Amino acid sequence: MTKKSTILLIVLIFGMGMIFASCASMQSKPTSATFKAPIVALDSVQVTQYNGYWYYSGKIKPTKGKAGNNSAVLPLAFVFNITNPNNFPVKLDGFGFTVAFEDFDVNMVNAYETQWIPPGKTNQISVPSILDVRQVLLSLLVPNAFKVKEKGTNAWALLEKWWTGIPAYNIPIYVKGGAATFIAGEEQKVVSFTAKFPK
Repeated sequence: MTKKSTILLIVLIFGMGMIFASCASMQSKPTSATFKAPIVALDSVQVTQYNGYWYYSGKIKPTKGKAGNNSAVLPLAFVFNITNPNNFPVKLDGFGFTVAFEDFDVNMVNAYETQWIPPGKTNQISVPSILDVRQVLLSLLVPNAFKVKEKGTNAWALLEKWWTGIPAYNIPIYVKGGAATFIAGEEQKVVSFTAKFPK
């Protein structure tokens, strides 16, 4: 290889390095002005297990174990799509919302796992919520007592309606007061969201 060829090769390699470096720097640095809010959208609500509707008072003697106020559980999975509209990755660092059946708040849930969403991509997060009849009964009898009365119904009628109707998706399930925390570089953004399922 001649001296001229060697110099040409060095210049070519240096030039290619400059091109790659300039391409890499095209990904903008997150700032408060460039950090666009990610989009949170409810994809579905899934009943992950169904054991019917039942409630046993603590006065009932069990076949085995200790007596207690025991009731059917209703495990749900809330599946969300999270879209990153930025040209840099963002980290989901906090996620929570209130679950409501019709217009009655019945649970508050949080997801503590973190995940990175690549630029221009959509990730999914599944957030579990486990309710039982006893827990929801107490929320209807105490903080929601006036609202139940205004509806002209009672707690037991609502519970039976929800536990038998939700697995068939006949009852509207609401996501209220949602907040998702996103981080990119030194920037943080909290995105609020609400949803209804079925839509």
